[in-house]
Amino acid sequence: MSDATLAPRPVRDSQSEMAEIVLPNDANPLGALLGGRLMHWIDMAGALAAHRHSRSFVTTASIDHLDFLVPVHVGDVVILRSSVNRVFHTSMEVGVKVWVENYTGDTRQHVSSAYLTFVAVDGKGRHLQVPAVIPESEDERRRYDDAGRRRELRQAERERRKNR
Repeated sequence: MSDATLAPRPVRDSQSEMAEIVLPNDANPLGALLGGRLMHWIDMAGALAAHRHSRSFVTTASIDHLDFLVPVHVGDVVILRSSVNRVFHTSMEVGVKVWVENYTGDTRQHVSSAYLTFVAVDGKGRHLQVPAVIPESEDERRRYDDAGRRRELRQAERERRKNR
């Protein structure tokens, strides 16, 4: 890769937003959004940020813990915002935050947050080096530092499972 391709990029270059209207096909028989559909949207939003940052194909390596905080219903609008928190050679941690908007009730609630790890790959699936990310705001620096701690925890858990 060229030096220009690997030049560090600010977090803002990866920031992405998706909006989805919850349709009957996205819901269970009670009219609530299926958890699997939301997980799919989270994965897509995360991949968009990772792709924007790395400017390459990306593949999902892991998704951390996921809680569903409030129900989402048919007709609601789901907003997903994502950005790269930190880069580790060929992988990136991406944060995705999800809100639900009920435009008739003029309400907005936090639904879920997730941390995903993506790996940059070429057309043959080989890992590619990723440019560093530059956190500019205090919040971005906090997320950058937190991503390092989460990576250590993920690695320790991976090692624990391997030794069982």
